[in-house]
Amino acid sequence: MLAPAAFLAAATVAILLIRSGLDPNDEPPVAPPPATRSVRTSTERGTTRPRPRPRVNRTYTIREGDTFETIAADQGTTVEQLQALNPDVDPNSLQVGQKILIPR
Repeated sequence: MLAPAAFLAAATVAILLIRSGLDPNDEPPVAPPPATRSVRTSTERGTTRPRPRPRVNRTYTIREGDTFETIAADQGTTVEQLQALNPDVDPNSLQVGQKILIPR
């Protein structure tokens, strides 16, 4: 007769412990989403994209009568870009034969 009473007491304690750990306002824990892997499709396999060529600046040699304005107009760029590429060059003191960088 002692065994059923002990079982009932153990079950009651277990239920009380479980219920005390549950908060009615608390939502059950949510598992994080499964990790995803990038999968190649058959059309992607074996194809490569051409890598963009790095933008390498060109060298320009100053000629008689050149100014940053005329060089920019002839080369399809702006005076601001020329000045940014050539911070050590004084645009008011260009010398024939002097080399400057121009954008490609």
